[in-house]
Amino acid sequence: MSIQRHDTKARMSRAVIHNGVAYLCGQVAGPEARHGDITVQTESMLARVEALLDEIGSDREHLLSATLYLKDGSDFAAMNAVWDAWVPEGHAPARTCVCAPMPADELKVEITVTALVNT
Repeated sequence: MSIQRHDTKARMSRAVIHNGVAYLCGQVAGPEARHGDITVQTESMLARVEALLDEIGSDREHLLSATLYLKDGSDFAAMNAVWDAWVPEGHAPARTCVCAPMPADELKVEITVTALVNT
C-alpha cells in the first residue's frame, strides 16, 4: 500500500493520498481575504480547496466528507450560502460543522475534506 504525500513540511502535508482517497489539511482563507467577512473568507477558503483538489487529481464532484469549523455560530447561514453555491448539485459530501477557536484571530472559518482521486 502506497501513501503519497503532497507538499510535506515538518508538521504536516497539504494532502495525503492512500487507496485512492485524498485527505486534505485544514484550509483557511488566503492572505488577501483574511480580514474579510465570513462570505469573503468562505469563498477564498473554498477556492483554495478547489485548487488543491485540482493539483492532486480530484474535484468537487468527488468530495466524500467535509468538516467545517466556524469561529462564530452566527456566521452559519452566510457560510452555508457560499457552500451551497459551491457544491455541485447531487454531489454533497457527508458534512459536519462545529464552532471552534481559529488558529489566528482574524480567521472565521476552516475546512478539512476527504475526496476520491480521479482514476
